[in-house]
Amino acid sequence: RNKHSFIFCSFNNPIKIDFGFFQIWMSLLKSVPNSALWILQNNLRAKENLSRAAARAGVAPDRIVFAEMLPRARHLERMSCADLALDTQFYNGHTTTSDALWAGLPVLTMQGRHFASRVSSSLLLAMNLPELITVSPDEYAARAQHLATHAGELTRIRHKIAESRMSAALFDTIQFTSDLERGYREMWRRFVASQSPEVICVADLPV
Repeated sequence: RNKHSFIFCSFNNPIKIDFGFFQIWMSLLKSVPNSALWILQNNLRAKENLSRAAARAGVAPDRIVFAEMLPRARHLERMSCADLALDTQFYNGHTTTSDALWAGLPVLTMQGRHFASRVSSSLLLAMNLPELITVSPDEYAARAQHLATHAGELTRIRHKIAESRMSAALFDTIQFTSDLERGYREMWRRFVASQSPEVICVADLPV
């Protein structure tokens, strides 16, 4: 950490970072003293572009830390060292959000209107973390600022993640597999019965 007392991070692929959310992130760095932003580095062009955008926003270069690709085990270890993960807007973290939660790292997201922008919301709900879901850029920015400046609340969320990691629906692979199989059986039953396709609610099916 060195001189940075609060670490925001976004380990989503940099191609998911849009200008509007990056500006929110830069504003957060300027408003949260001694904070830094950890960004995944998977190509030099993205690093150069984001560095220039940060400079134009008035953010010192040393507050943007680019993290190179690592083997998954080491990547999970470093994720646990951050304080708050900032999700991207139009294309959320999918595996990245799951990895962060598994590592015990809170992920702040903004729920969008299409599949790719709603994945993190679904993952957070499956971990019983609705407090990390926002619905507008202003709410997203305000929540990030609040969590970064209220250590007790962020610590409570981290404890909540740690306590529910082995019991929450998100990581209950046995139940997920069972539900998926029930869905497949119902699809096959409808096909054999020449019934039209329709939305299947697994919770309503017999065990």
